Amino acid sequence: MTKAKEQNIDYLISQGQHFWDQRTDSTSLLNAYHFIRLAHEQRPEDFDLAVLYGRILYTRGFFFEQGLKTQDELFINGLQICRSAVINHPDFLQIYERSQGDSSFKLLATIAEVPKSLVSGLFWWATNLARHLNSKPVVERLNHRELLEVIMHRIISLDPGFHYSGPYRFFGSMYTRIPGVELSQSETYFNQAIGTNPEYLGNRVHMAEFYHQKSGNRESFHALLTEVVKSDPTLHPGIMAENFFYQKRAQLLLSKEPSLFE
Repeated sequence: MTKAKEQNIDYLISQGQHFWDQRTDSTSLLNAYHFIRLAHEQRPEDFDLAVLYGRILYTRGFFFEQGLKTQDELFINGLQICRSAVINHPDFLQIYERSQGDSSFKLLATIAEVPKSLVSGLFWWATNLARHLNSKPVVERLNHRELLEVIMHRIISLDPGFHYSGPYRFFGSMYTRIPGVELSQSETYFNQAIGTNPEYLGNRVHMAEFYHQKSGNRESFHALLTEVVKSDPTLHPGIMAENFFYQKRAQLLLSKEPSLFE
């Protein structure tokens, strides 16, 4: 690759990062998507770039897009990009090549051994996949349960606080969508996430949306989301964008409360 082309890709990344930093504005998020997509197409082997792209796709799908088809397409794209980034990473391939068994077993066995360098890719792969599965039949969620559990348990063993208790928040949500799992497990994971990272409003919003709604705890649902709406998202600058997004989601869920608890 020529020096001029490398410089052009670096420019695309810097522009994408600039707009990503302003992602509370929908136009900025679309611009971030545009520049990072172009950079990723020219530098697909860049792990961190792929993970950022997967995160942008998730953010668009979860917080901005309204149409279910468009949302699903974004989540599928995000999970595929992050999955590819993980399974083509040298740290993954080194373990995979010495693993035994068929491809499915080797995949799970390798994930269970990967180093911390792959945590971000694993997390956004699983997060996009879970959101994609959320609207699918139960059988599809069951078919992916083992993969998701292996991924998130590996993240917990390597970096339990990743993305503000992300794996605990993930399990709290997931275990309300899998039949045969005691709801108390979901509550335990959510309490762990909130107790460790109370400043991250997403932990409370997910607990209300998944656990309290599934349990029929309307008063707790209402109280937790009202608490989020009354919070000041600017108190923690590093997560201000996410807290702003989750505050808007809390308002949306409160507006749907009567229909959610019919």
